Parts: sequence; C-alpha cells; structure tokens
Amino acid sequence: MKIDKEISHPIHPHHKLKLEYTEIPFNCDGCKEAGIGLKYKCLRCEFDLHKACAAARPSITHPFYNKCDFQLHYTPPGGARRRCDACRNEVLGFVYHCGRCDFDLHPCCANLPQVLDDGEHTLYLCLKLSGACHRCGGKGPGWSYRSECRAYNLHVSCVKELLVESWQAMYLNVDKNKVREIQTRIPSLKGTLQNHHHGGRGGKVRKCCEIAGGAVRIIVSAILGDPTALIGAVVGGFMSK
Repeated sequence: MKIDKEISHPIHPHHKLKLEYTEIPFNCDGCKEAGIGLKYKCLRCEFDLHKACAAARPSITHPFYNKCDFQLHYTPPGGARRRCDACRNEVLGFVYHCGRCDFDLHPCCANLPQVLDDGEHTLYLCLKLSGACHRCGGKGPGWSYRSECRAYNLHVSCVKELLVESWQAMYLNVDKNKVREIQTRIPSLKGTLQNHHHGGRGGKVRKCCEIAGGAVRIIVSAILGDPTALIGAVVGGFMSK
C-alpha cells in the first residue's frame, strides 16, 4: 500500500502534515493516545497524528462485532464519558462508534492485527480472555492477545499501561525509586509459564517461555502501529528487565 509522505487533514486545515519516524513518544492530537514510530507531524506548530488516525476511513466494520457499522467521529459522541471496548482507555478524541450497539474503538485499536506472527511466535487477538492476564492476573473486559499454546494471555490495556509507565521512566525524568517500583510490578514471564507447566516436559516449558519472551515485543509493535523490530525491542526490552 502506498503511503503519502505529505497530507492535509480536516482538523488541522491550515498546514500540511509530513510523515516522519520518531523513537521519542508523542501524544496524538487525534485520538489523544500515546504513540511512537511513524506519525504525521506539522512542521510549523506542535501537532502530531498517529498514522492510523491520519488515514482513518469514514466508516469500518470489525470481525468481532459483525452487526456493527462503525462511523469515525473526531470527538466522542454524546454527553457521557466513553471507553474504548478494545483497550478500556477513556475516549478523548478520534473514535469509531457504532450508534446501534454503542461500541467504541480507538482507530489504532480498530487496526490491531487478528494474528501476530514474526516468524517465530504466533499470537491471536481475542475478544475475551481464555485465561488470566499475565500482567494483571484478572479476566476483566477488553481485548487480549493469546499464545498458540494458550498459556500466555495479555490484555491490550495492560500493554498500553506498561508502555506509558516505561516511557515516563525513560523520558520524563522519573526518579530511580519510581523506575524500580515499575520494574518490580512487571511479572516474570518465564517464572509464570514454568509454574503453569509444572511437571510437564522441559521442551514444552522452554517453547512457551520463548513465546512469552517474544510476545511483549510483537504486541508492543502492533499496538504502536509500527512493526519495526527496533521500537519493539527498545520498549519490550525495558519492560522485560
């Protein structure tokens, strides 16, 4: 698919937006969610859009909601507070909304791949958890990614939370005690999976540990809308310390 290097957008009509790549986190002026990697930036003022927000289509459908017709809104519809049904974050800007079913999706969440496969690991996007989330330990609402062996589940919302926390530690001069606190709250993927497979064959344990180790990296890349190994490795590497 051809990607335009320069575009105009209705919510920023006075200046052109240019496609650029950044390894520094930014706040999207469309959906108000964090981003990194490819973005459209105004070179004349502080204005950034996720690639997914800049190229958002007026209407979409989604396989999880086959009765829904999602329409793009630049501001949340209605007077009540709304949450994205994928990541459970509050909707503050761009959103796909189904008026019939009252579902909401951030543009970046609506574009999450159903299957993630980096050649070594395969993960599947699920509407509901098939087991406890590896990060929060719960089975609350929101989408998740599940490993092929079903031993590894991770909420999309938990990955976003880890991203924000790790970015704060890396870029916002959070004190060292806070960094250590964040790191201790990130569970050991290897330890959890070894407990899950206690008494099983060592090969199966190793295989699932390898899946878990790669899962964070490829889920991070998918959520950011940027499949580059560099971004996934930088943020995923920080979170796995």
